[in-house]
Amino acid sequence: MGFVSFVGRVLFASMFLLSAYQEFNEFGVDGGPAAKTLKPKFDRAFQHIYTHAGLHVPEIEIKYIVAGTIALKGLGGTLFIFGSSFGATVLALYLAVITPIVFDFYNYSTEKPEFIHIFSRFAQNLALFGAMLFFLGMKNSSPRKPTKKKVPKTKTT
Repeated sequence: MGFVSFVGRVLFASMFLLSAYQEFNEFGVDGGPAAKTLKPKFDRAFQHIYTHAGLHVPEIEIKYIVAGTIALKGLGGTLFIFGSSFGATVLALYLAVITPIVFDFYNYSTEKPEFIHIFSRFAQNLALFGAMLFFLGMKNSSPRKPTKKKVPKTKTT
């Protein structure tokens, strides 16, 4: 069971690790293609936050956000392979923050062809987030091996 669990974690984390590796290779000076794709989505999300909550999000260069996502995916994926709860928490945090911003299906009309693609990717990331929560729940609820207490020897005098 331990080996099968390890292989499952490797396969699951490979999605995050390969994505981080690809973004790292394409990063360049300006953040690469990921920065160009994310810039309008983050601007729109920050505008939503400002209009609905009245909070002004400080201006952050998009290349730093891309670098942060690369670091979160790389660190979380690597730690998750070894069964770390911290790694699963990092990946869950990444998914919770990035999913509604990047896959903003709510900004598209249902008649537009890109709506279905974006909504399906949103649902996929939501399922991945659920898997992370499931892993964390199972990790925290599984009974630990009881430690063997040494029985004190009776003294004979």
